[in-house]
Amino acid sequence: MSSGMAALPEMATTPRQRRLSSSLLGMVLAYGVPTVLFLVTQFMRAPDYLGRDNDDAMRLVEVRDLLAGQSWFDLTQPRLGLEGGTLMHWSRLIDLPIAGLMSIFRPFVGVEQAEVLALAIWPMALAVGLLAAMGLAGRRAGGTVAMHFCLGLTAIFIATSNRFLGGAIDHHNVQLVLAAVMAAMLVDRRYRALNYALAGAAAALAIAVGAETTPLVAVVCAIVACQWLWAGQTAARSTVAFGLSLTAGLSVIFFSTVPPRLYFVATCDNLSIAFYSLALTGGVLLALAAATVSHRAPALRFGALALCGLVVAAVALSVAPQCLGNPLAGLDPLLIELWLDHISEARSVTLIAVQEPTNTGAYYFTGAFASAICLWRILRRDRIDLHLVLLALVLSSLAIALVQVRGMAFSNLLAIVPMALLLTDLRARSSGGTAGARASLLYVGALLVSVPAMWAVAGTLAEKGISGFAAAEAAVTNGEACLTDAALADIGRLAPSLVVGPSDIGATLLRRTEHRVLSAPYHRNAAGMLRELKIGLAEPGAAAVLLRQLGQPVLAFCAVDAQTQVIAARAPRGLYADLAAGRVPAFLSPLPVSEGSPIRLYMLAP
Repeated sequence: MSSGMAALPEMATTPRQRRLSSSLLGMVLAYGVPTVLFLVTQFMRAPDYLGRDNDDAMRLVEVRDLLAGQSWFDLTQPRLGLEGGTLMHWSRLIDLPIAGLMSIFRPFVGVEQAEVLALAIWPMALAVGLLAAMGLAGRRAGGTVAMHFCLGLTAIFIATSNRFLGGAIDHHNVQLVLAAVMAAMLVDRRYRALNYALAGAAAALAIAVGAETTPLVAVVCAIVACQWLWAGQTAARSTVAFGLSLTAGLSVIFFSTVPPRLYFVATCDNLSIAFYSLALTGGVLLALAAATVSHRAPALRFGALALCGLVVAAVALSVAPQCLGNPLAGLDPLLIELWLDHISEARSVTLIAVQEPTNTGAYYFTGAFASAICLWRILRRDRIDLHLVLLALVLSSLAIALVQVRGMAFSNLLAIVPMALLLTDLRARSSGGTAGARASLLYVGALLVSVPAMWAVAGTLAEKGISGFAAAEAAVTNGEACLTDAALADIGRLAPSLVVGPSDIGATLLRRTEHRVLSAPYHRNAAGMLRELKIGLAEPGAAAVLLRQLGQPVLAFCAVDAQTQVIAARAPRGLYADLAAGRVPAFLSPLPVSEGSPIRLYMLAP
């Protein structure tokens, strides 16, 4: 699917066929239709219409609360954590389109089916948007053939990731689309103001949707500034457009999503005065510099940029110095040890090399190879300005992925553009003669290594052989292992109360039941997670005190939960270790559960 059209040999075509094959809209449809059909097939085969990630479940709970009448400005999840709930850090900008789709479908198909349709349509629509953005980036960077390679490789990226499957409604897919839009705008080598205004708007949306993309947005801002420093008057209008679009877009989003009571509260994990003040200061100063000194010497432009940087740094130090470091560094050490260090997406390349060495290539090689290609092109003085932009985008995303593996999705996506340019050149050289034969081999090899999924396949084959694929297909998440239909039915039959259980099942319980949950894997719920960990670690007498402080909670114990096993091993005389060994303390009364259920339920004895 990825390269069929791009890899075909040259054939006689009519002018109409050539126009069609070079049409971005037509080719987005040509690649998009089979991609969406594949996603639809996967959605219909799935056991559930919601994605398997905890964030998908929590997003659905948030959307349901919004539709049930919760204030647009109130992001509190009242059923999560200790008394009073948990103020979440997610943006309503993602809730809005999902809730809108549900509202449109409800009068025609009812509440439940409207939810199913909305959760299917939203990620698939984003998949088409990603194809359009990457196709545009390819065409601007390398012409029609590069556009086809970008479309094909992006289709494979979509099909082999879980970000665009039906039910994937967390914000990561939106962030990927915004990253692709920014890349497509920045590879415009004619510095058109409209494109840079769109890049500024996409940057504003990326900051608002999630703080994870803030480093990438900072790199985008640096690219625009460096382009202006290099090109001067040629890039003046585009730089002004970017700066004003960024500040205007983020201003509209800030005042339409942040409640007035939080205008001057600096938080580092969502859109707050911390990020808004930096973007406002930097955007306005960059636009002002471009409007006033673009015609002056490069040394003066450099001085203006340096002054802008100093002012932005001063604002950062005065408004939110705590945001210059790791926003999770302030977590309790026990929470870091027993929760954060075990989050798969937060692992570094060092941990990946130890825990998943066969996946190292799938996570990192494509981004590293694309960065090397860009460097090679720059050294050969081949479209230096274009490859400097691509190098900055890919290498910065790869650097983030080395620290936290979740960044690999961005490096693998953005690597598609330089890989498409390489494949375009190799394709042109692989026609006839000895040199053409060698180029053909390089072409095929480059095509294979361009796809991260190929490295995943190679890693699985090397480690487990063919049987490894079946095992990977049958694998379930930690939460799924503890929340079978029988377990959910047992918990659902209980009167609504506070459920104390492992964090990995919390979001699903919020979605499937009316209960409150003490723990779910979100750092804003640090107090709730910490309380659950201390209950599991405490000796039975102390655990009884901690549980009674919560009122009359239900204890949901799942011996196969990974975190529960870590707690039991760390505290062999603690409550979870006793329950795992079948020793039920006198202060707990077992509740009836279905045969074969992995969860045991307990209430406090009178």
